[in-house]
Amino acid sequence: MTYLTTPTASPVGGPARVAEPGEGISLEELQLAARNHGMPLEAMHQDVTPPGLHYVLVHYDIPMLDPSDFRLEVSGCVERKLGLGADLYDLPSRTVRVTMECAGNGRAQLLPRPVSQPWLVEAVGTADWTGVPLRYILDQAVLTDDAHSVVFTGADHGVERGVEQDYQRGLTLADALDPDVLVVHSMNGQPLPPQHGFPLRLIVPGWYGMAQVKWLRAITVIDHEFDGYQNAVAYRLKQQPDDAGTPITRIEPRALLVPPGYPDFMSRHRFLHPGPVTLHGRAWSGWAPVDRVEVTTDGGATWSAATLGPEPGRYAWRGFTFGWEAGPGTTTLAARAYDGSGRAQPEQAGWNRGGFTNNSAQTVEVTVLDA
Repeated sequence: MTYLTTPTASPVGGPARVAEPGEGISLEELQLAARNHGMPLEAMHQDVTPPGLHYVLVHYDIPMLDPSDFRLEVSGCVERKLGLGADLYDLPSRTVRVTMECAGNGRAQLLPRPVSQPWLVEAVGTADWTGVPLRYILDQAVLTDDAHSVVFTGADHGVERGVEQDYQRGLTLADALDPDVLVVHSMNGQPLPPQHGFPLRLIVPGWYGMAQVKWLRAITVIDHEFDGYQNAVAYRLKQQPDDAGTPITRIEPRALLVPPGYPDFMSRHRFLHPGPVTLHGRAWSGWAPVDRVEVTTDGGATWSAATLGPEPGRYAWRGFTFGWEAGPGTTTLAARAYDGSGRAQPEQAGWNRGGFTNNSAQTVEVTVLDA
């Protein structure tokens, strides 16, 4: 890796910067927000998110790759090196419906605010991903006895906190061999769009988005724990700058409401007419299927069980509804999810320097008009 100095770079290996009290969103953060986008919450009415509405986070630039000469190299602690091109499409494949969420979702709502991509709660989406099980590819390469971890390298290249790098993430061999981990070539039945990793990407169901390496060009099996930047420095829960931190893996439980009624253009404050209202939403967790959702229509004074929709599959969001008799006045709606592992979505999640895994309950302020 090459170490660089830029006017805004933190010290090499240093923590993300935390905004000063009262500091507003910077032009640099707005620049990130213009390149990356969240999913409009009304898109949750659909079981599967159209690719153009699915959230996008691109760390560096979108590589413009020619599929005719693009090859996925498999090497390292294997008996057979592989170079897969168009022949990968002929290998056994399967489709898995996966809800994907950015680890930084909710970052902009934390105080003090970590300075980075300023997500609110929309960094999520659900798609049908089709590809070859990674396990099948590794079986063809034949792992050697000293295989410990698998490193995935994307074709995207840039600088992060002073470190020049290809985007790389690693998984332990046990995680990599999960039968649902896929090398994906299609999204919702169509070739991957450029922003979603064309021609190939990794999908690790249940994990936050940082594990889903796009523009995948190399799979390298190594005999030790991967200590690259995106594993060892970034995407770790830290309270202090010098903390080693805890690695981020699976998605914490979250429920989101489709904001009811209609919005004010600038503030997005919601308005609706009095009477019976059916609230809709989605809930998910990377640890276990969601088995309960609660909703409040009075700012958290009381919570009641929502009605869950059909079980959608192990890794996809689950729909829920809640009947509400809306009376005139302004109130705050919220929802919270519980999963089968015993994890519960908090009303207020804990703080960390990177602004990661903030699954605090979403709040939606609404004004019910007079009849």
